[in-house]
Parts: sequence; structure tokens; C-alpha cells
Amino acid sequence: MAAKLKKGDKVVMLAGKDKGKEGTISSIDPKSNKAVIDGINIAIRATRQTQDSQGGRIPKAMPVDLSNCALLDSNGKPTRVGFKMDGDKKVRFAKTTGDVI
Repeated sequence: MAAKLKKGDKVVMLAGKDKGKEGTISSIDPKSNKAVIDGINIAIRATRQTQDSQGGRIPKAMPVDLSNCALLDSNGKPTRVGFKMDGDKKVRFAKTTGDVI
């Protein structure tokens, strides 16, 4: 099945400790149906020192389930995503407004 949410989409959290917060998807794992969203589901991880970073206790965004995310439409409201054919191309559209994403 095609992924309804993609990298770079602006989403809002529907459930969990970060309910109502907005963020942008930085990476997605369709196999486990999870996404990493900037600023959402932050956990402190202890990392070793390397040549690039000093190490220590570093906040890191952890994956969240895609079912707890909703795409933000052009009005800034959460919406579900559908698919339709636009000529010979398959496109995503917002269910609330009908606009092509």
C-alpha cells in the first residue's frame, strides 16, 4: 500500500504525551509503520564521545506510530489523506478540503 505520509510533511500528533504538537517528518519506516518527527517524542540518550561530537546526554527524537499522526492541510487543520487519479498520475489529496497535496 502506498504511504499516506511522506518525508517533509507537516503533521500534528493526535495521541500520546505530545498530543497537539506539530512537527515535520524527518524520516519514515514503512515496514514498521513509524516515523521520526522533529521535536516530537524526545528522549535523552547517552552517547559516547567521538571526533565529531562531545558525547554525553543528548536529546533525540524517537519514532512514533503513523496512526497517531495527521497531516496538516493548507488551513492548518488535521486531515486524512486519500488518493485519486489526476489524468494518468496518482496523487494524494486532503479529505477535508479536496486539495491536492
